[in-house]
Amino acid sequence: MNNIYHDDEHDSIKPVFLKGCGIIIAIIVLLIVGFLFTLGILSVVNKVSPVALLKGVSMQVTQTTKAPEKPGESGAVTTEKPKLEDKKTSGDVSLQGFNDAITKLVEEVTPSVVNIALKVRNQDVTPSVVNIAVKVRNQDGSISEGVGSGVIYSEDGYIITNNHVAGAAQEIIVRTTDGKEHVAKLIGANIDTDIAVIKIDAKNLKKANFTSINNVKVGEIVIAIGSPFAIEQTVTMGVVSAIGREIAVSSDTMPMVDLIQTDTAINPGNSGGPLINIGGQVIGINTLIYSPSGTNAGIGFAIPSDTAINIASQIIKYGKAMIPYIGIEMGQNTTNIPGVLISVVQKGYPADKAGIKAGDILTKFDGEPVRTNFELLAQILRHNVGDSVQIDIYRNGSTINLSVTLVESPVTAQNPTTTTAPNQ
Repeated sequence: MNNIYHDDEHDSIKPVFLKGCGIIIAIIVLLIVGFLFTLGILSVVNKVSPVALLKGVSMQVTQTTKAPEKPGESGAVTTEKPKLEDKKTSGDVSLQGFNDAITKLVEEVTPSVVNIALKVRNQDVTPSVVNIAVKVRNQDGSISEGVGSGVIYSEDGYIITNNHVAGAAQEIIVRTTDGKEHVAKLIGANIDTDIAVIKIDAKNLKKANFTSINNVKVGEIVIAIGSPFAIEQTVTMGVVSAIGREIAVSSDTMPMVDLIQTDTAINPGNSGGPLINIGGQVIGINTLIYSPSGTNAGIGFAIPSDTAINIASQIIKYGKAMIPYIGIEMGQNTTNIPGVLISVVQKGYPADKAGIKAGDILTKFDGEPVRTNFELLAQILRHNVGDSVQIDIYRNGSTINLSVTLVESPVTAQNPTTTTAPNQ
């Protein structure tokens, strides 16, 4: 009976065993299918073949499971000092192109920027691109030294900077990018526009290229080059925040008009240096900042190139700035006609001779619309004494076109704003 019992037992175990094997095989098949399915998805996501993906996993497993060898053992890996690699280019073609363009234009423009060292009498020095070193005599008789910047205007040594940099200088030293120092002579300066021209004895200098504010757009990228805090050839970048700004700096001078506002870092020492566009053209001469601390707060201003080169050319030609004048006083326009209300016409001056009358609204100056008193002043500063200009006047419901010939402002005619360098 025992034999029969044991045969029955084996007969009952056999189906269970086979069933268990089938389940195990099914599970293995499911695992393999799941693995292959997952591998396929990963290869699609990573855009590689399943074989390449398997090789990568295999290498990773090998690296992570390999037992670290102790220092001193044969074949032990020791920590090596990282090596400096060759510069890599960005995978983003547009970003790399932008980077290359910026560095290239800085290389092209920098030789046109100089450092100016100064000694000045009775004036606070807020210097700026050539490096311009100045010395200034204070009210107590002491000498202050400062540093500013300048832009090479011509190959034969004329340099544009700010009046507040060089206008009252006792001594001016210019350092160009090749490290050479030159004693500079003050040719002339204008306090109203904050433009000064100095001259060094040099030839074949790299002069800057200039472009009009008419070509400047809000939001475009700009670069400032200068000597902030006497740190020469410093490059900062930002954007044009606004154009056509006006600021009344002093009750003794005309308001500064047509200014370019930028968030580019401008600090003491940048004054007189260029604000350039991504084409390497000077769009303005850095002049002042709004700041509670006296250093960059993201609000800086530049004199547009139109005004800067016009005043500079006058100084070079006449030894002083000759501000144009038409002989009117401007009032507040409360009408719905956009333009400048003429409240007074001065007898004997161009406006009077052209037939302009009090109460007229000046709507265009040399073809350019003018809506405010500051815009009219900005347009006048772009012209020269002797220019014949067409203007549009609104009077009694109709527009009249007139021609005026600009004369020199009685202010500059009677009180020249040229500053002559001492002992020169």
